[in-house]
Amino acid sequence: MKSTVEQLSPTRVKLNVEVPFEELSGDFERAYAALAQQIRIPGFRPGKAPAKIIEARVGREAILEQVVNDALPAKYSEALAETETNAISQPEIELGDLVHGEPLTFTAVVDVRPEITLPAYDSLSVEVDPIEVADADVEAELDNLRQRFGTLAGVDRGAQKGDFVSLDLSATVDGENVEDAATEGLSHEVGNGDLIDGLDEAITGLKSGESTTFTTTLIAGEYAGKEAEVTATVQSVKVRELPELDEDFVQMASEFDTVDELRESLRGQVADTKKYAQAGAIRDAVLDALLEAVEFPLPEAVVDDEVEATQHQLIHALGHDDEQIARFLEAQGKTREEWDAEAKETAEKSVRTQLLLDAVADAAETEVDQSELTQQIIMQAQRYGMPPQEFIQQLQNANQIGALYADVRRNKALAEVIGEVTVKDTNGDVIDTETFFGAAEADDEDGDDE
Repeated sequence: MKSTVEQLSPTRVKLNVEVPFEELSGDFERAYAALAQQIRIPGFRPGKAPAKIIEARVGREAILEQVVNDALPAKYSEALAETETNAISQPEIELGDLVHGEPLTFTAVVDVRPEITLPAYDSLSVEVDPIEVADADVEAELDNLRQRFGTLAGVDRGAQKGDFVSLDLSATVDGENVEDAATEGLSHEVGNGDLIDGLDEAITGLKSGESTTFTTTLIAGEYAGKEAEVTATVQSVKVRELPELDEDFVQMASEFDTVDELRESLRGQVADTKKYAQAGAIRDAVLDALLEAVEFPLPEAVVDDEVEATQHQLIHALGHDDEQIARFLEAQGKTREEWDAEAKETAEKSVRTQLLLDAVADAAETEVDQSELTQQIIMQAQRYGMPPQEFIQQLQNANQIGALYADVRRNKALAEVIGEVTVKDTNGDVIDTETFFGAAEADDEDGDDE
């Protein structure tokens, strides 16, 4: 087989492939064997009919077409390997004339990774907020703990922010009942805004047994994007009464004996939470610094695929109905052009990030072992509340194991870069990133802090 590469742009190539006819002999044998099992020819047992008779029955051109279709994926993969082409999109394949006995020719236009020149990582520096644990942070944690052990007591007054109400809800769109929006006895904390837009404002001030009707735009379900008339009836109003913060409560709610011991423990927990938040901020800052330091063209087809993927879920939920999509965008205060532009901007950053981190991983020869991949699978499964084996099965069914591996490799490569970047907080203090990301594989003399 002979393959050549024609560079169409920095991110797109055209493969010209020629396969000698004799290289397809094995594919012909498999095609005849499969057809012999399918075709019933008088005088021959299944699978025993000669190739010439099968050819006469089916037609030489039809068999050649089947052979080519079956062989094409493997020949395309061989061409990629032979030319060392790093394809990152589905190819656009065009077949030459199919003539029995003549070489098979085809072209494949495909997107490839652009050339990326990486900066010297130790020349980069980033700044993040310091870790500061205020007394107010500790008191907020104490209040959260007390709320977990609080009790609800009914009150004879209108609902206020922070109250807990029991609601009956119903909705109509153009006079038709929305079954998905109907519920009874729904518990809701006034002011948290996690149910229906406009609900909290509508029920504030209502007493037990009182109702109100308000207009809102539905964001999911059959009527997503449409205006609905929602009726809310308050069945009860309750306030949360918190236990006293004393030693009895501390000993009941924790392993500590005194309020001071509990406070000190919570202070440590807050510090740990802020450390994890700072680690995330460091990661984002270093990634942004890398992206700013490197310029390279993006493969448009890959960006378009990313845009389609990000928009597909919502468009599918809206039934691919342009009218419903328009209503939804109106509720969001966006035009279709603005939504498309935002989706493209997000997709471009996503693709740029993936390509850059792949280049970083390639340059560092970053590898991911089985334990690292397994750990990531377990973490993802826990996040989705699924058993790991079931999560793995879903990944396999969706052909996403490779994508997960790539994400783990990219994150590992970025962690290695972070160890070489100068990271300071806004107070000017150098942060030891090894605590979060491990030691960088760099010369020891490069690690001196000033």
